[in-house]
Amino acid sequence: MLTKRTSRARTRRPLPSPAARPACVGAALLLLAACSSGPADVGEGQYPVAAYSGTESFVWCVPYAREISGVQIWGDADTWWPQAAGRYERGRQPAPYAVLALKPDRRLSDGHVAVVTGIEGPREIRVSHANWGWNSATRGRVYTNMPVKDVSEANDWSEVRFKHPAVGGYGRVYPALGFIYPDRSRPDIRVADASAATPAAPTPRVSSRPSAPASASARSAMRRLF
Repeated sequence: MLTKRTSRARTRRPLPSPAARPACVGAALLLLAACSSGPADVGEGQYPVAAYSGTESFVWCVPYAREISGVQIWGDADTWWPQAAGRYERGRQPAPYAVLALKPDRRLSDGHVAVVTGIEGPREIRVSHANWGWNSATRGRVYTNMPVKDVSEANDWSEVRFKHPAVGGYGRVYPALGFIYPDRSRPDIRVADASAATPAAPTPRVSSRPSAPASASARSAMRRLF
């Protein structure tokens, strides 16, 4: 969950201007990046996730979130929320490709950022993010569509739990600052590359479903970190 600054520019395809949400749900899923400009209705399902274009062997959460969401903020994850003030809309409800910013605490000294890639209910979303783990086998990797649950009393996403595929269950409660909503009028949103017609090149990633029950070491890590 540590972060890393990077300023490498990448070429991205233009994203169409925001438009009204279409009536056809199937078309909305394929064209979601062009059809959503604010917080989404609950239950829209999962959204296309473009393959990360970076070639580094250890992927940090910041460059991954910046590329997938289009939110152009640099610096450690704990600086994203204050940096977004006055530049991007911020709020307490998930939206397609919004950045979920976690609050720094004793386990996340530099905070963490993840991108919303699915809304499955009033308290359930999916996120795609990088470097969410506890050892060399789980850190520095990209995880797509990881389940996240809102466990706050007010249902305001101020407290969340993640379901790590290497463990198979929801972990500890993490405090969250909220969501940073990307500007859909910008031409540098990476999700425009993701569609059923033009699949992105595969990127090594961990399945969202556990292949085996949690090992003793994983359960131990869960108690310490998640």
